[in-house]
Amino acid sequence: MNTEPSEPRFNWWLVLRLCTFQIGSAMGDILVTSIWNRIMIVNFDFPALPVGLLIALRYLLSPLSLYAGFRSDTTTFLGMKRTSYIWLGRALMVVSFPLLGVSITLFDASRNDSFGWVIAVISFLLYGTGTLLSGSPFLALVRDAMPKERQGLALSVVETALILCFPVAAISFSLILHEYTLAGFWELIAITAVVGAFFWVFAIFGVEQRAVIHKAAEHTAEKTRAQFHEFHNTFAKIWQDSRARAFMLFLAVATFAAWAQEAILEPFGAEVLGATLAETTRYSSYWQGATAILLIAAAFIWRKRRPEQQTPIAKIGLGIMGIGMVWLALTSLTGIRWMVNPALLVFGIGFGLYTFSAFQLLVVMTSDKAAGAYLGLWTVTILLTRGLGIFSGGALRDGLYALTQSHSVAYGIIFGLEGVGLWISIL
Repeated sequence: MNTEPSEPRFNWWLVLRLCTFQIGSAMGDILVTSIWNRIMIVNFDFPALPVGLLIALRYLLSPLSLYAGFRSDTTTFLGMKRTSYIWLGRALMVVSFPLLGVSITLFDASRNDSFGWVIAVISFLLYGTGTLLSGSPFLALVRDAMPKERQGLALSVVETALILCFPVAAISFSLILHEYTLAGFWELIAITAVVGAFFWVFAIFGVEQRAVIHKAAEHTAEKTRAQFHEFHNTFAKIWQDSRARAFMLFLAVATFAAWAQEAILEPFGAEVLGATLAETTRYSSYWQGATAILLIAAAFIWRKRRPEQQTPIAKIGLGIMGIGMVWLALTSLTGIRWMVNPALLVFGIGFGLYTFSAFQLLVVMTSDKAAGAYLGLWTVTILLTRGLGIFSGGALRDGLYALTQSHSVAYGIIFGLEGVGLWISIL
């Protein structure tokens, strides 16, 4: 009797249902990186450095995602290969939201309440760990649920859905909370926890069949574990490749420069332009919405272009991103409010072109013999430098403001440096 599972059939309804998983993901990110950081820096007058560090924490813990993906490949949990790991991670995220509210409540009563920082750190540890535990198994589940020839399409659609959900979540939250109130922030927490939890269950419920580990699978798992322990040998071989080192440097510089604004963009709008919380919450919708549109357009226009031909598109995208950042720097230095939205749109257009081409270049710069190691290295490089960029943006904001006593100059210098970094990455 053949016990091997048959290959699944492609189903657009299932793909769309899996896409709803990203609704909660986008809501959580907007709550943490567009609203919480603004409240902490602007309303509570905390330094941007610790705020940026907490936001960057999950990216600095990014190697955990490799381990989570490995575990879901080789070890069942509560009878499932993927689903149980996903729900465990998302449960940690749901628990983190009310803890974030508790920390804000403590700070609202007293800015000097050190226990508020303790609760905030616990909240971000749970949020980051939950994100990393569930991210890789979710993508693996999407892949497992599709026939081999359509797996790439399904993953692309699901990732595009995440980008599309960001502006929708940002606009929705800006309509709910115009200015900071403690009750209003708790309302956003409740909405995020309930809606996110619902879609995290709805999207994947029943997608995975009960995992049955056969002897062949056990043998494969043992072999995989041995390969996992020998990863450092594979990494050493990769590191000897000068092209791989150069590509890693390129990813690091581009990612660092692109994301240094993550924790300080909304405080910039409030402190320099006098924008309301609702207005600054929509900032992310402008550039991320433009990114999503350009990603879709690029995939249609250059769908037949070979991956190794994407370098010019990456350079153009980085150049446009640099223009957007320099434009944002001029907006800060001049204080002209109408300039901010066009600057964000230009940045988002460039980001869309760069993201499309960079994913193609990842394929070119990956060896068939060690695909997992190469892709793992690129992924960790992107996540770690994104976290370092976010942290550095907050640290620079504090340091430059202490030196200049001018928010306009401090933010202007940071945005300008980001633009220069993006242009350097073209080289």
